[in-house]
Amino acid sequence: MTDTTIAPAYGPEAQFDNWIGGRWVGSEDRSANVNPSDTSDVLGRFARADAATVEQAITAARAALPAWSLGNVQQRFDILDTAGTAIKERAAELGELLAREEGKQVSEATAEVMRAAQIFKFFAGETLRNTGELVESVRPGLTVEMTHEPAGVVGVVTPWNFPIAIPAWKIAPALAYGNTVVFKPAELVPASAHELVRILIDAGLPDGVLNLVMGPGRVVGDAISGSSEVDAVTFTGSVGVGAGVIANAAAAGSKVQCEMGGKNPLIVLGDADLDAAVEAAVNGAFFSTGQRCTASSRLIVTSDIHDEFVARVKERIDGFVVGDARDANTTMGPVVSRSQFDQDRKYLEIAADEGGTVHGGAVVDTGTEGYFLAPALVTGTTEEMTINREEVFGPVASVIEVADYDEALAVANRTSFGLSSGIFTTSLKHAAHFKRHSNAGMVMVNAPTAGVDYHTSFGGRKGSSYGPREQGRAAREFYTVHKTAYINAG
Repeated sequence: MTDTTIAPAYGPEAQFDNWIGGRWVGSEDRSANVNPSDTSDVLGRFARADAATVEQAITAARAALPAWSLGNVQQRFDILDTAGTAIKERAAELGELLAREEGKQVSEATAEVMRAAQIFKFFAGETLRNTGELVESVRPGLTVEMTHEPAGVVGVVTPWNFPIAIPAWKIAPALAYGNTVVFKPAELVPASAHELVRILIDAGLPDGVLNLVMGPGRVVGDAISGSSEVDAVTFTGSVGVGAGVIANAAAAGSKVQCEMGGKNPLIVLGDADLDAAVEAAVNGAFFSTGQRCTASSRLIVTSDIHDEFVARVKERIDGFVVGDARDANTTMGPVVSRSQFDQDRKYLEIAADEGGTVHGGAVVDTGTEGYFLAPALVTGTTEEMTINREEVFGPVASVIEVADYDEALAVANRTSFGLSSGIFTTSLKHAAHFKRHSNAGMVMVNAPTAGVDYHTSFGGRKGSSYGPREQGRAAREFYTVHKTAYINAG
């Protein structure tokens, strides 16, 4: 194993390179990693790979595949388990770094780091649970063995909103099942990815098994998804980019898995525990600055409690402390970037122009140059409005008033997305009906739409997801290929 050397301290002069085939590979072209809580704070300058650099990474992954895929599963277990322990032990430090580069409030950032540790521990165990089937053939003398083998070289393309958890839930199963990886993190958040790669190298991962290539999606992502030497591509991001990944992978003959967002409904019925419903709505819509694909962006509320529900949500968000993500007293950190900040404000303008009433959403002055936006609740909306059709991906939620459960269900399902949905009710009848008839991949009853366990499957329907599920034992479907072997002992 190649010595990684000590990582440079984060700061404006620090330079961070790609990791390819067991060595650090730099570039003249670099991007600055800027703190969205204070844009004068630069964490460092990160190498930007070009198509030729990506090709080198794919070649390295291909060369490392035979030894890794056919190696001892104990080695895989030990490396993933060691990495999980290291992530957990460094949770406070890594949480601080994540908050600094992405803007997630520090306690949420630290919780995300802990989830990454749990994911690696879970998939360490999965290395030993990759079971198959042995059955008798219908033909005398034959037995049939059905097993799961590594898919091969896996391209991993991850978003900026969960800089360590989403890379973890893609890389950990890829390695657990014997694949090699070419990893492209979002260009806005390379530091968390860099630390994760270093942790895995220090845990004993052989050269070439994991390769890090940073840079813009239109260059690095396209080179990965369009390569015929990549056997499988897993992507999380926007619908538009995901469509391109699917097309590229299909043309290259690769397996592909995409998670592409949501417009998630949270229904609140008149019989609900209103205190719990308000807390879940606020959590789902505004925690992590609303920058979650599972966020509760459409609050569908029956008329009998609509006014009280809205008043309580307004009261809660008016009490938010918007500020530096690293401050423990902050309720909500900044929006991740200038472009996202501008997009959020644009959607609020459109909502107002189309007849909605916007509460909150003001630019917040914290004393530093950052992308601070107060949480916004848009009332008086109809389901046809843009705010209820398109994913904002910010601290913005809209309210749709409906007459009853039947109308609420119909409105909830009338969307091109289908990731997560939720309902608050004390009616077992309505809860059971919603669980079966909601057109979403994940359904929450009396719980926020955002937040899932690390050992269960994750994914949606319709425009939200494409391909097999992520996380939990379901991850094996994507990261392995089936083999059926007939044996005649005769």
